[in-house]
Amino acid sequence: MRRKVSYRDALKKGKGAPAPPPPPEQIAYAEEIDERSKGSVLREPEAAYMIDKVRDGLPMTEFHTLREMLGLTEERLAGLLGMSRATLHRRKTGGTLDRAASDRLVRYARLLNRAEAVFDSADSARRWLSAPAIAFHGESPLDFADTEVGAREVEALLGRIEHGVFS
Repeated sequence: MRRKVSYRDALKKGKGAPAPPPPPEQIAYAEEIDERSKGSVLREPEAAYMIDKVRDGLPMTEFHTLREMLGLTEERLAGLLGMSRATLHRRKTGGTLDRAASDRLVRYARLLNRAEAVFDSADSARRWLSAPAIAFHGESPLDFADTEVGAREVEALLGRIEHGVFS
């Protein structure tokens, strides 16, 4: 995994002209999302902990955290998780997702984290995940990842992008 190089570090090492830092409002938005997701299981790396949480059903706060991180509407994310509008409405008041929706939510969080690592930016990762891709026959990576097999293909493409393999 590549180590992120800050703007200041790149200037010190003389690695050419790095991209200018993002505007302050973009930094503030990213910091706000990072702050909200600090206690989230979506940022939890320990598998045993995640498995227990998914089996029990994730709270709707995790749904809202991922929705903000991906920049999607509630209806769009619910559709990706296989939830109808009525189920989404019930869950809003009920408080937890079922096991299948929780598992899908973690899948999309994993893809977002992987895309952020490859593109070095949450904004770039969100745009890439939402844009149609030739590799997925015109579907966006988010749509293509509606199954575990599709999610693995998205991860494989991210790996090829990271290593500069023509795809």
